[in-house]
Amino acid sequence: MGDLSGVTIGVTAERRAEEFISALERNGATVRHAPMIHIVPLPDDDRLRAATDEVLSGELDVLAVTTGAGFRGWLEAADGWGVSERLLERLGRARIFTRGPKGKGAVRGRGLTEEWSAPEESNRQLFAHLLGEDLAGKRVAVQLHGSPLPEHTAALREAGARLIEVQPYRWEWPADLAPAHRLLDGVLERQVQALAFTSAPATANLLALARQRGAYDALLAALRGDVVCACVGPVTAAPLTEAGVPTLQPERQRLGALVKLLVAELGS
Repeated sequence: MGDLSGVTIGVTAERRAEEFISALERNGATVRHAPMIHIVPLPDDDRLRAATDEVLSGELDVLAVTTGAGFRGWLEAADGWGVSERLLERLGRARIFTRGPKGKGAVRGRGLTEEWSAPEESNRQLFAHLLGEDLAGKRVAVQLHGSPLPEHTAALREAGARLIEVQPYRWEWPADLAPAHRLLDGVLERQVQALAFTSAPATANLLALARQRGAYDALLAALRGDVVCACVGPVTAAPLTEAGVPTLQPERQRLGALVKLLVAELGS
């Protein structure tokens, strides 16, 4: 383990950013915080309420949970509508599959029990497992994260599932993009030695912002050369991987492990 004194790290997360930044600063890093996405909760969204009512309209055979935060957000919205008790009863009779320990923890936190959890913590593995089940004619609810997953949900429909898509929150650009532009400037000017990413949309948005400014090639040159990109896992890293940018990833997809990785790689 080393000391991050003299190292400037750009943090692109909104959720749990304060915790992440504090951990880096405790190790001596200078942090530039520039959220690349804003998570919009949807407790009053008509589409979320309609999807919840559809789940409640009949017996549910299968529930797929892709994120712990999304599942908790859905149940919190149901609490506000006064239907969470009915919803938990309905979900409790379904076969529950989760995308890893975060989803599993959220499910168990509401007194439910999962049948199976993806050991790789990936949507690819979760949906591949679901497609191994007989889904013909089954009512299947998929709790989405911040955006639709047509590359996975289309296959469930093709397998005959009667699909209900539940999206408790969505991602959009932050209202104030000035910090994002300043961070991009810092990367291009090599004032930032590393970037830390905890979600694929934030990773993709940095690349999109560079394209909008006509600085995409310059950004790729920086990220392929002097600036280290550390990602919490392969899903988060995917937009960079597709662009030919090398990334560092911890063995465990956790913020603490990402901090330790940055200290080990960049510490004096």
